[in-house]
Amino acid sequence: MRRAAFAVAAGAMAVSLAACGSAKESGGSKSDSSSSAKKGDAIKVGLLLPENQTARYEKFDKPLIEKKVKELTNGKGTVQYANAKQDATTQAQQVETMITDKVDVLIVDAVDSAAIKNSVQKAKDAGIPVVAYDRLAQGPISGYTSFDNTTVGKTQGEALLTALGSKAKSGKIVMMNGSSTDPNAAQFKSGAHSVLDGKVNVGKEYDTKDWKPENANANMEGAISALGKKNIVGVYSANDGMAGGIITALKAAGISVPVTGQDAELAGVQRILAGEQFMSVYKPYPQEANAVAEMAVAIAQGKSLDTIAKDKVDSPTDKAIPSLIVPVVSLTKDNIKDTVLKDGIYTVSDICTSAYKAKCDALGIK
Repeated sequence: MRRAAFAVAAGAMAVSLAACGSAKESGGSKSDSSSSAKKGDAIKVGLLLPENQTARYEKFDKPLIEKKVKELTNGKGTVQYANAKQDATTQAQQVETMITDKVDVLIVDAVDSAAIKNSVQKAKDAGIPVVAYDRLAQGPISGYTSFDNTTVGKTQGEALLTALGSKAKSGKIVMMNGSSTDPNAAQFKSGAHSVLDGKVNVGKEYDTKDWKPENANANMEGAISALGKKNIVGVYSANDGMAGGIITALKAAGISVPVTGQDAELAGVQRILAGEQFMSVYKPYPQEANAVAEMAVAIAQGKSLDTIAKDKVDSPTDKAIPSLIVPVVSLTKDNIKDTVLKDGIYTVSDICTSAYKAKCDALGIK
């Protein structure tokens, strides 16, 4: 099951990259190796993550990046970390601090990809190259790694169609997209629409401020009031956190319909087990975290990115950014064992708490 899922995701990723106008043929590296003084292993890597409401950043990304930097620098490299807690102004101040502290390279997962542009330029002007992580920040970026975001949306849309079956046009769906300040959200939405348009009736669609579950909950309550609870047949949710808020609103109204998600958060996996959420998108965080650590260390040490970044992408402000795009997997109750458990993201005891033990036993998760 997992092998097939990866094959489908990788194939879709290849098509997406081939068709996307921002993707370029891989050529010479655009790293800062020519301008950076060559350094040894004792480097300082700045790491700025956007928020701490989504479980992945503190639980997975930060420790994985720290671990990989240590491995790549024989234990001599350090990571200086800050979290913006979904505040673009705070993140700009954090960049200033990193510049003052003279980090050798900066990894940035932007709160607002456009607002961060001036800060990226300031870092560059101070001789600090910036690697964009997960979200493609604007400004002079030296490297970028993320998942194929359009394919994420397609994967969600295809799963929702599968869950709806013959009921796809029997009522209306609600689309709960991510934050308008996140370029990934626009790509998720585009991918989902490319699959869903013409095959479902979209009753209500929202861009959810700051990706917050409480905002998704309020939006869902509004959609239920406007559409009528008997007319809603499914919900496209761009991530698991929002899915939680959506499902709370659906339960309160006595509605049970398929809901999508993304990030394979523990609560999302448990909702999938319980039949409350149909699917999530599992994004192998170790691959993404390892890639950005490799890029950052290579750039700080004045090395080429040619062997790490196989792709090229454009941002609104920069061209041919060396990039590595990681494939994704559609996570349902049928492949929990072959994905998040097999990869060590969670243990059986994490997932199969007393409330979910019977569901785990039924699926052979022991």
